[in-house]
Amino acid sequence: MNSLCRQLNLTHLATQLPDVLETARLEQRSYAAFLTHALQTELTGRLARAQARRLRAARLPFAARLEHFDFRFQPSLSERTIRELASLHFLTTATNVLLLGPPGVGKTHLACGLAQTAMDAGQTALFVTLRELAQQFDAPAPRGGRAAVRRYSPPTLLIIDEVGYTQLSHLQAQALFDLVAARYERRATIFTSNLTFSEWGGLLGDDVLATAMLDRLLHHAEIVAINGRSYRMRQRVPTDAKSAVS
Repeated sequence: MNSLCRQLNLTHLATQLPDVLETARLEQRSYAAFLTHALQTELTGRLARAQARRLRAARLPFAARLEHFDFRFQPSLSERTIRELASLHFLTTATNVLLLGPPGVGKTHLACGLAQTAMDAGQTALFVTLRELAQQFDAPAPRGGRAAVRRYSPPTLLIIDEVGYTQLSHLQAQALFDLVAARYERRATIFTSNLTFSEWGGLLGDDVLATAMLDRLLHHAEIVAINGRSYRMRQRVPTDAKSAVS
């Protein structure tokens, strides 16, 4: 029977078949109940493998979930806004999300948490820092340049992290614009940045290009500003201070 399962590509069922058969025997299940259990076992395995592939492909820097974020530590952050984003409606409408604030306030955690939520729902996600992206734009063919733009265009959710730490060359800035334009009104992108929008011209080295890119980014966008203490340092804050914040 295991051989038949493998020929039918029921690979997960093949490994679980002894347990499925034993359960059917002990519970004296009908043929229909046994078949349902067997097929459900295979489906569960396939979904788990698909999720594992999505997680590997996303290249998130660390595991993060929104339910683990301490909103009490960042009172300037609207928990309601983040919960609404977690409904993933912004993916359906191709709405961009811009998480803005000083270093350490939890922008990357929130971005990765939204990506995890999206993947739990069967969507694809991909994480990259702007520095890494710029390096890939500069890489030689066949992986660099336009190929890099094409590689980052398809994911349902793209996260571009740490916008503000890397000064872009003219070619890198143009490639970033092309990527934003390729995803415009098609796919949602999350940007995390410590810059104000007026500073993006300096980042790209071209005020006109920055204006054109921001026009596309902000046309359909949710802007989340976070002003507070370093989220990374929250474990060092005394308990009574945390209570005072909440």
